[in-house]
Amino acid sequence: MKRSVRFPVSSTLLRRLALASIIANVAIVVTGGAVRLTASGLGCPTWPRCTDDSYTTTAEMGVYGVIEFGNRLLTFAVGIIALAVVLAVLARRPRRRGLLPLAVGVLLGIPAQAVLGGITVLTNLNPWVVGLHFLASMAVIAAAYALWRRIGEPDGPVSPTVPTPLRTLARLTTAVSASVLVVGTWVTGSGPHAGDHGAARNGLDPAAISQVHADGVFLLIGLSVGLFFAFRAIGAERATRAAGVLLAVELGQGLIGFVQYFTHLPGVLVGAHMLGSCLVLLATLSVLWATRERLPVVPPAPAEPTAEPVGATV
Repeated sequence: MKRSVRFPVSSTLLRRLALASIIANVAIVVTGGAVRLTASGLGCPTWPRCTDDSYTTTAEMGVYGVIEFGNRLLTFAVGIIALAVVLAVLARRPRRRGLLPLAVGVLLGIPAQAVLGGITVLTNLNPWVVGLHFLASMAVIAAAYALWRRIGEPDGPVSPTVPTPLRTLARLTTAVSASVLVVGTWVTGSGPHAGDHGAARNGLDPAAISQVHADGVFLLIGLSVGLFFAFRAIGAERATRAAGVLLAVELGQGLIGFVQYFTHLPGVLVGAHMLGSCLVLLATLSVLWATRERLPVVPPAPAEPTAEPVGATV
């Protein structure tokens, strides 16, 4: 009988690749912020070429072209990592259920995000498109995180670890966290860091939309505090730790946000705030995952032997 051969792609290797994908996608958000904060958004004034005659930056484009083109090159590195994850998932034996759709989703999300980046250039850094470009990156990071967590789980059914009302509250907290990210792009689109000195703004009043954003942050922190003490009250240790990390990240992010607002948005703090947005997203998803667990697969019970009919011949 032919024996199956197990390909040497372990769950540990898969998780490391998936973690590398998360880190790479967070890095491209931060470098994308550097492009905007250095006014290099149109360092390559067209897309997919850098100039009308060249796919790469030229000496005439100066440092702005180098910064913008460097960010474009990083997209290829992120894509290579995502492709490596897909290939590792396909090579894994036995095949893990549910991994391939997530891995392919991350891989396809990267060129989609790159196309949105190209559209931002072709629309002369329209602030609404720039915001959508950022949110697309957040969606890819969320998918990469889901893949990383799924690799570390068994393939059995999902079981809640906290009561249903608390799972609902965790979902509500996730929705509020996402809305804070969305409104944050509106704040950015109304502020001074347009990515180019001639780029338009979205027309929203910076003070008013910043207040809306701050109100969302206060709501998010309040929900996170509620989750922390509720999880602690029922003895859900894993969920309590996750909520505590989320709360710490939110407080740090909120502090950066307030300081940057009252110091007139220095570029370094704005960049730190963008990194903090990624960390808030990841910490929020960690809380959501802590409210459930996936159980091991239970092998089917062996069939009972069938009784031999009376009088059967040997």
